[in-house]
Amino acid sequence: MTVGVPKEIKPDEYRVALTPSGVETLVEAGHSVLVETDAGLGTGITDAEYRAAGASIRPTAADIYASSDLVVKVKEPIEQEYALVRPGQTLFTYFHFAASERLTRAMVEAGCVCVAYETIQLPDRTLPLLTPMSEVAGRMAVQEGAKFLEKPMEGRGILLSGVPGVPPARVVILGGGVVGANAAKIAAGFGADVIVLDINLERLRYLDDIMPPNVTTIFSNRHNVRQAIREADLVIGSVLRRGARAPVLVTREMISTMRKGAVVVDVAVDQGGCFETTRPTTHSNPTYIVDGVVHYCVANMPGAVAGTSTYALTNETLQYVKRLANNGWKRAAQEHLALRHGLNIVAGKVVFPDIAEQFGYPLTSVEEVLA
Repeated sequence: MTVGVPKEIKPDEYRVALTPSGVETLVEAGHSVLVETDAGLGTGITDAEYRAAGASIRPTAADIYASSDLVVKVKEPIEQEYALVRPGQTLFTYFHFAASERLTRAMVEAGCVCVAYETIQLPDRTLPLLTPMSEVAGRMAVQEGAKFLEKPMEGRGILLSGVPGVPPARVVILGGGVVGANAAKIAAGFGADVIVLDINLERLRYLDDIMPPNVTTIFSNRHNVRQAIREADLVIGSVLRRGARAPVLVTREMISTMRKGAVVVDVAVDQGGCFETTRPTTHSNPTYIVDGVVHYCVANMPGAVAGTSTYALTNETLQYVKRLANNGWKRAAQEHLALRHGLNIVAGKVVFPDIAEQFGYPLTSVEEVLA
C-alpha cells in the first residue's frame, strides 16, 4: 500500500503524522511511504531523515493525495484540501466532525473513508489516540493560563503560586478526565488552590486519593459550577463526549459574574467548546475578551509543542497505521474493534451516530459497510 504524509497547513500547526522510525517500520513491511517536502520541519525532522528511513519526498500535497491509498495526518483537512481527497481513499487523522458541518459535508461528498483518531476506543472505553494529546493539552492549559493571567496579557496580574503573605490563585477545572487530571497535577505543582468538578463520583474519589492537599474535588452540577467560577482566577474546560459536541457547561451569564481579568482556557474547543462564549482562536492570535474575561480557545494547542507532541502521538498511532496499511480499512476494522469504532464516514455514508444526528444525515450501520 502507498501511505502518504502531507504537510499540515492548519494555522500554527507544527506536528507531523509520521516520524522517520514510523516510515522505516512501514517500508520494512513492504509499503511505500510518500512525505511532502518539509512536512517534518515543525517538529525538527528534515527531508533527508525521511529519505534515509526509506520515504520518497514529493513536492506538493496534491502529489501526496493523488498517489496515496492511505493518507495519514494530524489535523482534519481544511478547505483548500477538500478537492484533493479522492473517492475510496482512506484518511486517518483527528477529524472532530461534530465541530464542523462544512467538513462533514465535504468528506461525505468526497466519497472517502474517514477513520478518526478521536473515536478509536478500546474495550475498556479508553480513547488511546486522544490520551497523549489530552495529556499535553491539560499540562499546556495551566502554562497558557498562567501566562495570560499576567497584566500585560490583560489578565488579573497574579501569580498562580502566590507568595508568602499573598494567597495563591484559584484554578477551577471542569472535568476530571485525562485533560483535567493533568491540568490539576500541574496547577497543584505551581502551588495554586485547585478545584476539580466532575459528574463521576468514582473518578472524583480516585483524584481525591492521588492529588496533593491543595486539590479539592466537587461534584459537578449547574449550581456548583456557577459558584466555583465566580471566585476563579483561571477556569479550564476539559469535558469530552466521544465523537459528539462538547456540552456547554458555562453560560454567558456565568462568565459575566467572573472577576475581571480572569482567564478561561477551553481545551474542548475542537469539539465546539464547553463555554457559551467560546470561538476558535490560533496560536498567532490566541485570546479575546468577553465581559472582561480573557478567553484562550486555541483549537490545536499541542501543535505549539510539536517536539513533544508529535512523538507522543505517533507512539500511539503507528500501530493503527500499520493495521490499515497491511489489511486495508475494511479488513482492519473487521478484525480490530478499536479501529471499527474509528469509522466515521465511509464512501459517502455516515456511520457514526452522533454525527448523523447532529447534522441530519441518515445513519448507516458499521456492520452494513463492513459486510
